[in-house]
Amino acid sequence: MPGTRLPRAVFAMDPVHLPLLFPDALLSRLRRTAEIDPALVVRDFTDPAAAPALARAEVLITGWGCPPLDPAALAATPALRAVLHAAGSVRSLAGEELWRRGIGVSSAAEANAVPVAEYTLAMILLAGKDAFAHRERFRAVHAHPSHAHTAATGNLGRRIGVIGASRVGRRLLELLKPYDFQVLLHDPYLDPAGAAALGARPLPLDELLRRSDIVTLHAPDLPETHHLLDRRRLALIRDGGVLINTSRGALVDHTALTDELAGGRLSAVLDVTDPEPLPADSPLYTLPNVFLTPHIAGSLGNELERLGRVVVGELERLAAGEELAHAVRYADLTRMA
Repeated sequence: MPGTRLPRAVFAMDPVHLPLLFPDALLSRLRRTAEIDPALVVRDFTDPAAAPALARAEVLITGWGCPPLDPAALAATPALRAVLHAAGSVRSLAGEELWRRGIGVSSAAEANAVPVAEYTLAMILLAGKDAFAHRERFRAVHAHPSHAHTAATGNLGRRIGVIGASRVGRRLLELLKPYDFQVLLHDPYLDPAGAAALGARPLPLDELLRRSDIVTLHAPDLPETHHLLDRRRLALIRDGGVLINTSRGALVDHTALTDELAGGRLSAVLDVTDPEPLPADSPLYTLPNVFLTPHIAGSLGNELERLGRVVVGELERLAAGEELAHAVRYADLTRMA
């Protein structure tokens, strides 16, 4: 969209996110780049009040709470040329018609991967120090641990099994490099040279599960990855192993996982579950070997501005007639998380 006229853009998301995604300074930069009304935030593409703006919109700035871009949404946006997503995956947002029309799609998924990878690294380090079990024991006995309780504790040489060289998985692999870990990797789309370049040893999934002390999930949520870790595969993880899931709850059979955790054979750090949230009577809320958090690993609070910066940068490229730097291809939706 080169030229002197600013591209016409419309926000389409839950308006509660807007102030954190685009604080005043960033919003001013955005308004210098596009013709946009910050007071208009669309949540329904059939809303008559939004129809005139949508009919003229060349760019949709989407985020959490945006309805799917289905044929009805695209019918309401005949001038649409680009979708800039101020969040992670566009898998549930971008329907097939969007790709058929050749509309450019960009995502801040790479920026959103940063806090997820940071959170995962923190959990790996804490799990290696057995921090969660030591906390529970300290609460109960109010005394320092004995040698018997610390003999197996520590991060030196820990075998970390990373499942999925997704955006988060790759960012995590970078963060793991300074530590004295043995890093194992399973990704069906990655060859041995690619794994080596990421600082990891490639292994088949079952072998990775057998060898790892700590297993961390970073695969996409696809039909073929549903319950990727089922009862058989969970049983492959060594006694005392730790499972970390900051990806998608559906990757794990939670009935089988609950049985393993209730029996005390494994521990888990779960930021995502299936369903989400869990039923109120789920034992995962109270088991001492489960560290359960409410889907906080992704961008929250002031981290959302990082996503807004990506979108503004993409809009500036569009206005200058340049290619999107964070373009998403249809093929990416089957590989990346």
